[in-house]
Amino acid sequence: MIVIDASVAASWILPGEDGPRIDAVLAKYDRLLAPHLFWSEIRNVLLVAERRGRIENEIVDVAIEEITRLHFEFDYAPSSEEVIRLARLHSLSIYDAVYLELAKRHKADLATLDQKLILVAKAEDIIIYS
Repeated sequence: MIVIDASVAASWILPGEDGPRIDAVLAKYDRLLAPHLFWSEIRNVLLVAERRGRIENEIVDVAIEEITRLHFEFDYAPSSEEVIRLARLHSLSIYDAVYLELAKRHKADLATLDQKLILVAKAEDIIIYS
């Protein structure tokens, strides 16, 4: 099982982005997990890319369909206390702390391109997929 953050999913879609390849992730992991906020984050990333002229609006719909086909398991129950603790301890945004808490709770690997989150995850003994 692996927790995928929006930065990694965006790298699968947006031109010029580098990140772990989706086929390599799917070959290694049978379950993709994300917090519910991922749903909003990935759509926002796509719309911002469209507004900035990085992708055409037709790509947004296709990308959302492709992400949907991956059958992410969405988590709706983060531990508020643990999210706050992690955010305070590591000076993380709540959003990043939610991804971290999810990986810790499920003893899952984490895929992110966020360098600070990578360092914090390693400090918390979470395996980073890259």
